[in-house]
Amino acid sequence: MTEIVDLRIAQVHEAYADGRETPESLIAKLRTQALAQGQFNAWIHLLSEEELQVYLDALKLKPMEESPLWGIPFAIKDNIDLKNVPTSAGCEAFTYTPEQSATVVDLLIDAGAIPLGKTNLDQFATGLVGTRSPYGEGKNVFNPDYISGGSSAGSAIATALGQVSFALGTDTAGSGRVPAAFNNLIGHKPTKGLLSTCGVVPACKSLDCVSIFALTTEDAVQVFDVATLADDNDPYSRKNIAFNTQPYWSDKKPRAFNYGIPAQLEFDDAHAEKLFHHACEQLDALGGQSVTLDFEPFMKTARLLYEGPWVAERAWATQDVSPDAMLPVIQDILATTQNFAVTDVFDAQYKLQALKRICDRELDKVDFVMTPTTPTCYLRSEIAEQPVALNSKLGTYTNFMNLLDYAATAIPVGRLSSQVSWGVTLFSRAFTDIRLLSFAGALQRQLNLPLGATPHSLHPQPVESARTAPEESVAVVVCGAHLSGQPLNWQLQDRGATFKMKTRTTQAYALFALPDGKRPALVQKEAGCAIEVEVWQMPMAEFGSFVAGIPSPLGIGKVALETGESLPGFICEEGGIADAQDISHFGGWRAYLAEK
Repeated sequence: MTEIVDLRIAQVHEAYADGRETPESLIAKLRTQALAQGQFNAWIHLLSEEELQVYLDALKLKPMEESPLWGIPFAIKDNIDLKNVPTSAGCEAFTYTPEQSATVVDLLIDAGAIPLGKTNLDQFATGLVGTRSPYGEGKNVFNPDYISGGSSAGSAIATALGQVSFALGTDTAGSGRVPAAFNNLIGHKPTKGLLSTCGVVPACKSLDCVSIFALTTEDAVQVFDVATLADDNDPYSRKNIAFNTQPYWSDKKPRAFNYGIPAQLEFDDAHAEKLFHHACEQLDALGGQSVTLDFEPFMKTARLLYEGPWVAERAWATQDVSPDAMLPVIQDILATTQNFAVTDVFDAQYKLQALKRICDRELDKVDFVMTPTTPTCYLRSEIAEQPVALNSKLGTYTNFMNLLDYAATAIPVGRLSSQVSWGVTLFSRAFTDIRLLSFAGALQRQLNLPLGATPHSLHPQPVESARTAPEESVAVVVCGAHLSGQPLNWQLQDRGATFKMKTRTTQAYALFALPDGKRPALVQKEAGCAIEVEVWQMPMAEFGSFVAGIPSPLGIGKVALETGESLPGFICEEGGIADAQDISHFGGWRAYLAEK
């Protein structure tokens, strides 16, 4: 496995400054890595060494201190033009070679960024699955049996695998957010028009956005700042008026705020539901107050996108392409335009305008809204069986966003039982991009979540296989949400921890369910009982970040086991069980959940 380099923008610049890397050495490593990881189908056109040399030579003429993205590698979805490199939009018969780059690509290159190539996508950016490509199905970086999400599949895969620092996608109905959720990335869908779509193959021209995949919100902000431009060559371009916003902040905790959650929530996965409520708890810990919103108007808007005449805009964008050159599923989608009369376009616009007034009033109650990004993630085989129905399911919480002219940031919050990443989306009115990224960054820090893929998470070990402890490691006793198969177990596996054994404490402990009903508290008690626990062996280098993410009133202390060992593990702070329920008689957290 090729070593995965830390490609956060600041870390790349540090590596350049202290001489550990040069742009030439880094780009060579990343190109080799991209070739070695070809099984994920991230790329359609990886630039050759000769093509890359043009950008490396140009970089020598740019002062590093005046170029905010100097030497930073990035990927470009293959419906966005890069000068002298073919643009396919996922269709060989459509392919052309542009003489100019898209405006947004030019801005990034002018700032010193280096394009590594053009990435795979659902054909003509039509889909949220990543499997609708003649260049191979995009595969999830954590479990290749599952979808990567689309249509910006390759851009998300390349970023998650550590082949680039960031990537450009497009987002008409969720294509910049769904792949981010499934591949453990930040996915920002800007306010419509803030990033020019000049040089972008349209899907729905009036709705399209260029989106950003990044490893952190800080990186997303840097790219956003460079890429934002009012462009006379794009009739939908807008100046960033940034109502009621402020510069990006990175304080540990924001000021008190209100956030909306839908009254109507739809999940296809129990783990996803648990992770959503865990994200709510973390926002509460940051000073947030949840407000339940009527979400039916948003859902009605979402249904307008694919059940209404906007599909005719996709047909307009591909009118010069023979249907025979398209994948069958794309042909079927575009054929639905025959179901609409001309007057249906205006009928849908009038419905949309009425719904927007209602939705805007709901937004006025909060600083932002948080939803699941998707109800769940699907196997590639499931998508093959139900390509349209499951694709529509994936858009449950994404399809309305551009119709209502909102900005949105997707952030992963944990792993499903399949080990696939899953996440939430924060959204608000147009021009609130920086505030959304600020709140998303605060949530990311609160979750203590490493983004992208790691060598450990790319090759997860079987949970029940005992292994010899590695050198410089520490045993950790867990008793609740970090147990095997529980929602936060991925936090152990991502840090390279391996399962050691299942055992019990000595008969000197009590177990309490904290008031939120989602976490247990292990407390020493003289006349107690034995509580079921697990022991995991974690690399010492990862232990600090793991402990830093433990929320109050829990902490780490010594736990006495029936094996005679006394090991570091989860315990509860004194006074932390004031309103907690004693569940010791169940003998462990799993047994309590089974009876709950």
